[in-house]
Amino acid sequence: MRRYWLVFSQAVTVLLAAWFVIATLKPEWLGRSPSLSRSTGVTLIEAPPLPAGTIPAGSLRQAAQKASPAVVSINTMRAAQSPQTTDPWFRFFFGDRGPAPQSGLGSGVIISPDGYILTNNHVIEGADEIEVVLNDSRSARASVIGTDPETDLAVLRVKLDGLPVVTLGSGDDLQVGDQVLAIGNPFGVGQTVTSGIVSALGRNQLGINTFENFIQTDAAINPGNSGGALIDTEGRLLGINTAIYSRSGGNMGIGFAIPASTAKMVLESIVRDGVVRRGWIGVEPVDLSPELMSTFGVKTRQGVLITGVLQNGPAAQAGIRPGDVITEVAGQRVASVSELLTQVAALRPGTTAAFKLMRRDDAVDLNVTPGLRPAPRPVSQR
Repeated sequence: MRRYWLVFSQAVTVLLAAWFVIATLKPEWLGRSPSLSRSTGVTLIEAPPLPAGTIPAGSLRQAAQKASPAVVSINTMRAAQSPQTTDPWFRFFFGDRGPAPQSGLGSGVIISPDGYILTNNHVIEGADEIEVVLNDSRSARASVIGTDPETDLAVLRVKLDGLPVVTLGSGDDLQVGDQVLAIGNPFGVGQTVTSGIVSALGRNQLGINTFENFIQTDAAINPGNSGGALIDTEGRLLGINTAIYSRSGGNMGIGFAIPASTAKMVLESIVRDGVVRRGWIGVEPVDLSPELMSTFGVKTRQGVLITGVLQNGPAAQAGIRPGDVITEVAGQRVASVSELLTQVAALRPGTTAAFKLMRRDDAVDLNVTPGLRPAPRPVSQR
């Protein structure tokens, strides 16, 4: 009996020793992946690596990898204008100093293999030199093809071969709650991808642009992201990031992007005509209110009230009068001033369109031939 006990104890000792050696030197044989920290002697349990090509659940890497190459950094340079350099007393005390150049930073999206790039107008406004830096570290001087301050969009062009291009998405099926990614170069730290959801659609009356129909998102957008891409989970372009709501200058979870449909229209118009041609009828519209309805004797509750009509303008020539309420433009219902502005701007100048109005109790149908919307007055500082 004692002999059997000795054999058993020796066998257990040998097995324990073998297990210890294997656990230390070849842990994968036991289905574990511990690593020994030489500095502390602490044994750490590591998960086995995923099989090659496996994408973790919930990862958005494919969308980011698809769109990121087409998002560029935009560096601008402009000569500083310092009135002090012409002051004789300033020159007497400080010498004849030239003004230091000013630099700017933003982002852009390559939209065509021909080298066309969409960005924000405020990113390149007033710039003397514009440099575009691709994600693959290539860089080139960019020329300005055209700008549209009323939507805060600009079209640049670079001459490089083998340019990556973003795929345009359709915003028709975009809904609040959909996942989105924002890609750009915030604060100049390098290309950055942030994620969030669509927080709201059709944001307007923010006082940022003349024509506003923003996509609102909580994806982090910071200074330097302007002109970058807002994409969906398939890597398709949904909008051009343009503004943030912030009290500190940084992200607070409210960012705005210009829809890709608007950006496409502006791009095609600028490339074709050099400018964006919009319709204009020459009226002063206001949203309906109980006070205005009582003053003008308006019975309808839907539409936009016209308080003034430009003499000899397109609206006056068509018969529109102060006190009329425009309810439809070219078959589309109108519920606010921003909608009227957008729908009239979408009309082709010189092409007659059907308008529906309410004149007190009477429904009136008129054909209006819009003119070309006058160019906005330049501003010294945005």
